Amino acid sequence: MVYVFLADGFEEIEALGTVDILRRCELEVKTVSITENLQVTGSHNISVIADLVKEDMKEDDIDALVLPGGIPGADNLEQCGFVTDLLKRKAAEGKIIAAICAAPKVLGLIGLLSGVKATCFPGYEAKLVGAITKRSDVVCDKNFITSKGAGTTHAFAREIASALGKNIQARRVIKSMQY
Repeated sequence: MVYVFLADGFEEIEALGTVDILRRCELEVKTVSITENLQVTGSHNISVIADLVKEDMKEDDIDALVLPGGIPGADNLEQCGFVTDLLKRKAAEGKIIAAICAAPKVLGLIGLLSGVKATCFPGYEAKLVGAITKRSDVVCDKNFITSKGAGTTHAFAREIASALGKNIQARRVIKSMQY
């Protein structure tokens, strides 16, 4: 199961594009509101209905956790103790932890990127505490996948799918989308 966290102010393309591509790759994906409401509003005023709220997650079935960027979405993820505690536990278990745009800062600020190669939206590098920052569109290191921003969503989702054993499907899906 892949859980994609939605916080008010999330970047819509990064969240929904990733969900779309992963579902096309035949992965089970659920969007998770970090608020008490299923309705979450993105950074460009697009409201979506999440599949569930954070309290309804099943921690035992987590294969990957995905953090879209966007401001103030990434800030809201950073301030959510439920999210940061879960990230720490699942990273320690070797689960896939993926963050795009401003969201890799969440991983850096909670100490998960020490010695890990990572990328982020330009200007957020200092918040990737302990990371070996790269300028690449997508960086995969250990169980972490990080990406630069909305324009890299296809490549980001492809890497998540590949890390979860769906490499062939991911290549087909991305090709069929004319990416």
